Amino acid sequence: MDVKYQKKLAAKILKCGVNRVWIDDTMLDEVAEAITREDVRKLISSDAIMKKPKKGNSRGRHRYLKEQRKKGRRKGHGKRKGKKTARRPSKRMWITRMRSIRRELKHLRNEGHIDKTIYRRFYMKTKGGTFKDRADLVLHLKMEGHIDKDYKLLEVR
Repeated sequence: MDVKYQKKLAAKILKCGVNRVWIDDTMLDEVAEAITREDVRKLISSDAIMKKPKKGNSRGRHRYLKEQRKKGRRKGHGKRKGKKTARRPSKRMWITRMRSIRRELKHLRNEGHIDKTIYRRFYMKTKGGTFKDRADLVLHLKMEGHIDKDYKLLEVR
């Protein structure tokens, strides 16, 4: 039984694609006889013709992969597109370094290990890029005799 025309009509009425129109197999004869829009509307109201639900794509796999990447998996050389500096810009690295060194300097000043003149001098050296990290700063301070030799870096400040 050819019901292409009825399917096309139903698709226009239901405002969906032809592939989403479902026709009941047991009522094919009645559907084939329907030639007007009114006939098709009656068949829709009697559930002989229905609109199938939209398919949609599952996001389960995507969520799983995202979770894995959060853990640090799937980030090897084969997955990388940009340079190291594109993935983490050098400016961002500089900002992180400056903040940690300046935090260390403030801690040393507040604890009384260094006075404000030494703090200011080393702050400006930090700004000039003299130190590569907190440990390097403390090493310079020890070498110049501003802090005790037994001073140890604690947890990340």
